Amino acid sequence: MTALSALRAGVTTLGKPSWRPMLAYVAELHERSVHPPQAPLPYSWEEIGPGYCYGPALGHWDLVHAVFDTLPYEPEHARHQLLNGLSVQSANGMLPGVIWMPRADDPTRDKPRWSNRISHPPVWPIAVQELADQTGDEGIIARTYDALVRQISWFETHRRSRPEGFYYSDILTFDWESGVDEGVRFDHVQPGPLACVDASSHLYALYTLADAWATQLGTNGGAYRTRAHRLREFIRQQLFCETTGFFHDAWNVEAGRPFALEGMWPLVVGAATSAQAGRVIDENLLNPERFFTAHPLATVGATDPAFELRMWRGPAWNSMTYWAARGCLRYDRKDAARLLLERALDETAFQFQGTGTVWEFYHPYGGDPMSLKRKPQTSYNAPCRDYLGHNPLIAMARLYEMTL
Repeated sequence: MTALSALRAGVTTLGKPSWRPMLAYVAELHERSVHPPQAPLPYSWEEIGPGYCYGPALGHWDLVHAVFDTLPYEPEHARHQLLNGLSVQSANGMLPGVIWMPRADDPTRDKPRWSNRISHPPVWPIAVQELADQTGDEGIIARTYDALVRQISWFETHRRSRPEGFYYSDILTFDWESGVDEGVRFDHVQPGPLACVDASSHLYALYTLADAWATQLGTNGGAYRTRAHRLREFIRQQLFCETTGFFHDAWNVEAGRPFALEGMWPLVVGAATSAQAGRVIDENLLNPERFFTAHPLATVGATDPAFELRMWRGPAWNSMTYWAARGCLRYDRKDAARLLLERALDETAFQFQGTGTVWEFYHPYGGDPMSLKRKPQTSYNAPCRDYLGHNPLIAMARLYEMTL
């Protein structure tokens, strides 16, 4: 076990007293999940969680949530995870979604492997910016700027929609590059390079950060500023449904269905107008008939015909609640962020008290996590225990304190 003593100490006074046993356990899980450096990873690396059914693995989407958790207590550890994540970036800018590390009980997992075809949501630069903001370490931006530029280039070359926007390969090959495995958005869609609301929002975030980092490093980021403005206007004008008050993928805007939580991303990255953000929050995120369930947020609208108690098709993922709360704070809605975070943390702590673990995802109505389905067609058809990848619970508790 690798000692993360500052993290363990930091959670002892964090948030509500009723949350602290759970937060202490999460800190312990972080320690149990750290492994010594192993090629291709140059630093000690943190896996998705000791209970992840396909582990051990370092996931770019998941490691960002772990980084949010360990900041500001273990900034060097957080920094190393971000650099580990970039260690397998291809020359063309492609960043694999997961690095699968060797597994003792599986002879086919005798060496690290990854896909150079499937990426994942590129949210790592948001964590880099937060690391720089909290520690004053501007060197991390200088060190990772080229990786950001190259990843933007890869998305522009391989994931651009027409006439505007970006997509994830899920729409073509159903391989869950979006990180939302078996998401309802792709149940009834004509395959094609159509704009996805999450991919388009994520690239907007990359453009805005590339512009800011270029300026900070003394170069000209004007081209990224122009692209960000154009993409923001596309998201505002073409992906927002006036009827639902929510953002949808390009092929679902007119129908306003399904209510998939991925429509929150324009709020998270600041692409929504103030009026649009207000409608997303009040009519959707805080609406019990849509996403504001007993354990928020449901990943599919509670009254949507596509809702079911299966993985990303209804159950609550704490990482998504965390991102949504960040979006609420971006638009000065502390009240909404506090409601989302407090309810999610209360429910997670309640389940921890009864089960002694943190789960991959949660019952949106507070039921037994083991009653949920994961992937019925596989041997892993229940949420994983001791799962960190989508449980930035320490970061959620810190964010909650910011709303008080």
